[in-house]
Amino acid sequence: MAKRTRTRTVMALALAAAAVWAARDVPAQIGARARGARRERIQRSPQYSQGKFHNTVPASQIAVGSMPRTALAAVGDRDSRRPHQPIPLVTPVPGDTAEGLHITWYGHSSAMIEIEGRRVLLDPVWSDRCSPSRLAGPRRLHEPPVPLRELPPIDAVLISHDHYDHLDMVTIQNLVDLQAARFLVPLGVGAHLERWGVPAGRIVELDWNETATVAGIEFVATPARHFSGRGFSRDETLWSSWVINGPTRKVFYSGDTGYFDGFAAIGAEHGPFDATLVQVGAYGDAWPDIHMTPEDGVATHVDVRGGLLIPVHWATFNLALHEWAEPADRTWSEAKARGVKLAVPRPGERVDVDNPPAVDGWWQQVS
Repeated sequence: MAKRTRTRTVMALALAAAAVWAARDVPAQIGARARGARRERIQRSPQYSQGKFHNTVPASQIAVGSMPRTALAAVGDRDSRRPHQPIPLVTPVPGDTAEGLHITWYGHSSAMIEIEGRRVLLDPVWSDRCSPSRLAGPRRLHEPPVPLRELPPIDAVLISHDHYDHLDMVTIQNLVDLQAARFLVPLGVGAHLERWGVPAGRIVELDWNETATVAGIEFVATPARHFSGRGFSRDETLWSSWVINGPTRKVFYSGDTGYFDGFAAIGAEHGPFDATLVQVGAYGDAWPDIHMTPEDGVATHVDVRGGLLIPVHWATFNLALHEWAEPADRTWSEAKARGVKLAVPRPGERVDVDNPPAVDGWWQQVS
């Protein structure tokens, strides 16, 4: 009996030590609140009032009445929310960026835009989990197609908002050491980056409709309909969609968003676009205002006057209750119905926007 008790004590201590080890980075992962001049700038934003940022069209974050049903559904039918075979990966081979427009999707919302000689990295998340914890939270369904250290030289890193599946502390810290790129972020997000060791001189913070030029590429922070927060408080930093303007080519990135009439305004002011990367996954009846359905995503592409649509925010992390393959299936169906040019690359596949690969339904073979 005494030996069994000692064994249980040792196991309990080991588990406690493991939990402490795993939690040691959580305070840093949560990030930092804006202070000083950064805080004063936030308070001057037209989007900020009563201590928070606000959407132009109010958005409910989750319907309270649907929470019990959502919780029950989350613990059941997990099998359909994962692929049944390994997700096919393509090892990206960097090409000549001097001309043309190429886009490489790495999974979820992480992507590389090669635009007329420059490279822009979107929402890079290379960690195993999109979570402040190493032991809990959504885990990757596939490995990154390329190690972070093997990425080619990058000119700019673009962040849409501060949620863990778009802003990853460890990835940012590694990029600071591996690359010389500047980081373009919505208002308030710079405080997180500074806490993680990004030099202030490499951070560019923009409010909606503000513009910055980095490495000859013009970036415009444009509205989105979403929310923010890495801890218990919400909406203390801004969220954005982005316009990326090269000398002659243009790309639109939606970030995370619900559908709203602001996209038509973006298209009227900044379009047409050669390509769009639009959120089509992690939607649900409980949060219709903050994540688009695939049909909404195609409508957004049409509204901003896009050329080639590349759907993002799906395949890599299980963040909603829909079937794993559903976002791609519904996007493909809606794109055909509306005559939209579509590319659905495998993670790591480099797409020539002027000569995109035919859609082949690869995800259906592994779902």
